[in-house]
Amino acid sequence: MAVKENEVGFMNIAVLSGKGGTGKTTVAVNLAEILTANYLDCDVEEPNGFIFLKPSEITSRDVHVLSPVIDQEQCNLCGECTETCQFNALFNTKKEILVFEKLCHSCQACSLVCRPEALSFQERKIGVLEKGKKEKIQCWRGILDVGEPMAVPVIRELLKDAPSGPNLLDCSPGTSCNAVNSLRFAQGAILVTEPSAFGLHDLKMAVKLVQGLKLPFGIIINKWHGEGSFLEEYFKEEKINVLGQIPYDRKAAEKYSRGGMLKDIPVYREAFHKIAERVREVLKCN
Repeated sequence: MAVKENEVGFMNIAVLSGKGGTGKTTVAVNLAEILTANYLDCDVEEPNGFIFLKPSEITSRDVHVLSPVIDQEQCNLCGECTETCQFNALFNTKKEILVFEKLCHSCQACSLVCRPEALSFQERKIGVLEKGKKEKIQCWRGILDVGEPMAVPVIRELLKDAPSGPNLLDCSPGTSCNAVNSLRFAQGAILVTEPSAFGLHDLKMAVKLVQGLKLPFGIIINKWHGEGSFLEEYFKEEKINVLGQIPYDRKAAEKYSRGGMLKDIPVYREAFHKIAERVREVLKCN
């Protein structure tokens, strides 16, 4: 299936999983080097791809959102703003309007209904974007500040000016709004799973997600030990492309625990090169 490029002419491939712990980031960082693809860590609540890629020349900038500020002297306590807010970020105590800034989605609907014009907005820092290089690869990541509940604004800021690609988007695990908002910028997807009943259960949700978004995709089976007929039955029934298997071995765990790249181990390098060829074939990534 051919993949449509986005408006600026590059291709984003999302790497995601139905659950955490399947090896999504391991696949993303190793494929980034083999495919010479830029790496964008969209798992902003726990970004760890830089541990393995070790980029240099890192620059950073803050990510802000707009939060409402109430001029209590100008406010007449009519309550129009609190009734309009769909996220319960404003509360009328009858003495003042309270602002719960971490619930605010910066939609600014409250200001549209404020007749005394007592509402204004100020920037509030919620995270950081970092950009670096690893040889020919650009490495970007978003980092959500501790205690902040909403990752989506950081993800959107990270991806809105993505470099010319191909780019690998290391998504948040699962199928929450964080993963969905990363997929909005993708033209193809790689789903990483493991040969277990839990892995298959959560993989099915991820498959439905990418199918619903009409994204071409393929599956990588990590921690493969030669047993997984239930997976093969599911893939055959759903006509799903398998991009390859990554073998299960203690050496991989030891390498990972030291922040090393699995492609440096011969048997894994061979596996990743085969997967890379399938990625180019299935997702038309050159």
